[in-house]
Amino acid sequence: MNAPSATLVIGATGTTGRRVAAGLIAEGHRVKAAGRSATPVEGTQAVRFDWNEPATWGEAIDGVDRVYLIPPIGSSDPAEAMLPFLRQARAADVRRAVLLSSSAIPAGGPAVGQVHQALPGLFEQWAVLRPSWFMQNFTGSTPHARSIEEEGAIMSASGDGRVGFIDAEDIAAVAVRALTDEQAPNTDLILTGPQTLSYADVAVTIAEVTGRPVVHRQLTFELLRDRWAAEIPLEFATMLAGMDVAIAEGAEDRTSDTVQRLTGRPPGTFRAFAEREVS
Repeated sequence: MNAPSATLVIGATGTTGRRVAAGLIAEGHRVKAAGRSATPVEGTQAVRFDWNEPATWGEAIDGVDRVYLIPPIGSSDPAEAMLPFLRQARAADVRRAVLLSSSAIPAGGPAVGQVHQALPGLFEQWAVLRPSWFMQNFTGSTPHARSIEEEGAIMSASGDGRVGFIDAEDIAAVAVRALTDEQAPNTDLILTGPQTLSYADVAVTIAEVTGRPVVHRQLTFELLRDRWAAEIPLEFATMLAGMDVAIAEGAEDRTSDTVQRLTGRPPGTFRAFAEREVS
């Protein structure tokens, strides 16, 4: 008797990937945990996968009927690698694909928007997750976490613009439903937390939770772009700084009921997240 098909989780040690893998395992699903180093993930079959090495793709999709897609990090043209992979996956009988995109990028938009646009033509069962900005952007070794630690400040070009920041735990919970429910969403899903906050609001909450002074420091588009460009390619840095400007103009000032609707529970608040994860 053949083993049940597995779900391939790309980026299985990353912010959402490890949570998606854990959620799938908790529900009894087989998981292949894909990453460039094939890092072991408890309860999964680790497999090496690199978007830029097509030779790694075949083993990754062997025995898989659905896939959670994390685009290549830092790429301004992820479709270049992702679309050939997705065609190969479809030919290998992968039936369902769930793509992590962004609330800031519509179908047909830049970067992963091109993959979003192509997905329905490749798979009959699909979903595109379009979360707002991650609460986890303020923890770990992220730029915001480092500037909070080193300078007591969050740097942005977002002005007083508001964002429906979302916990990666909630993104993963929606991803598990999109991957495993009998009926795939077959649409894109805007994911937000329960409220919108400015970066100044975030700074106040972190200061209250940690007992350390934290402020929001407003930068120009050019200063933020150059700050990002010290760590990532200029094209990608320019795109990220442009997203901050869009926030200032109100592009992310919205909430959705998607987490509640798909998981049956409300999304977590930023304060609850900060009390749990911000040290």
